[in-house]
Amino acid sequence: MKQQAGSIRIGWVIEYKNKPWTVTKAQHIKPGKGGAFMQVEMKAVEEGTKTNERFRTEETVEKLMVEEKKCQFLFEDSTGLTFMDNETYEQFIMPTDILGDSRPFLVDGMEVYINFIAEKPVSVDLPQNVVCVVTETEPVVKGQTAASSYKPAILDNGVRVMVPPFITTGEKIVVNTSEATYVERAK
Repeated sequence: MKQQAGSIRIGWVIEYKNKPWTVTKAQHIKPGKGGAFMQVEMKAVEEGTKTNERFRTEETVEKLMVEEKKCQFLFEDSTGLTFMDNETYEQFIMPTDILGDSRPFLVDGMEVYINFIAEKPVSVDLPQNVVCVVTETEPVVKGQTAASSYKPAILDNGVRVMVPPFITTGEKIVVNTSEATYVERAK
């Protein structure tokens, strides 16, 4: 199915040079001069090799049709990430680097969607947003009300994000998994 390159997301399986590739990183870049483009890091499904490619946002890419199954993440060990199919209870292992920079957001017991091509798992779709706990951040400074002033915070999974000044250590926040950005306070 043809898709605009500007809409490429982590976890997509696309056809590139007549082979299926899993997208592990996708960043929309709009330089000051010239047209916008997507900087995409991909991993070949068969060989496991990686490549970086730039697609102009107006280009089209072929998003491959995959079978999507709901699975549960069980654990990680030296062999990789172990998942269980929720319908058949079969367990299978995927490489640790399949998620790229989004790996810290995968936690034991999390339900995810895994894409299969010809019965072979090729990519993992994490939930768009997850709840994390702020383990370390600077204290609130009185009078600091500028809307654009964000401060760094370390989450319980080790990821560093920028948060608004009113967020304190120990608070739960919602984080976007694909961009590792603050969304809102958790309810």
